[in-house]
Amino acid sequence: MLRKLCTTANSRSLALLRVVLGGVFFAHGAQKMLGWFGGGGFSGTMSFLTDTMHIPALFAFLAIAAEFFGGLGLIVGLFTRIAAFGIGVEMVVAVALVHYPNGFFMNWSGNQKGEGFEYHLLAIAICLFLMDRGAGAFSIDQSLAASARHPHHEPSRSV
Repeated sequence: MLRKLCTTANSRSLALLRVVLGGVFFAHGAQKMLGWFGGGGFSGTMSFLTDTMHIPALFAFLAIAAEFFGGLGLIVGLFTRIAAFGIGVEMVVAVALVHYPNGFFMNWSGNQKGEGFEYHLLAIAICLFLMDRGAGAFSIDQSLAASARHPHHEPSRSV
């Protein structure tokens, strides 16, 4: 099971895609979890998501965790498929609940009510690709898959 979850090609392109997506989502997650980069921090974000957006607390927490821990997981390439799944699901929900009514395009000119969903589609596509192909080179997943393929056997000890 672990080998199947972590198997990946030794691809630098996959690694680049994984690290960039992870960095973007870690930064957004750090805003929500830690208050870094001008974010509201955990309590502020939970309050906004539950009180203003009326999202149940469990789902608000999962959104914050998907960005923060999923972003970290992608950066180091640990359980990449699970991290990409969490982020991808969060992006689908964001489109469905918030961004779809605002149209496709981002609010570049500032003349629409909110942001469109073009960014989310890119993130979803990257997540689907990483879920299919795995973490790529320079990842913990690659090391875990190699270890699962060639387990180290301890010599048996006689008493």
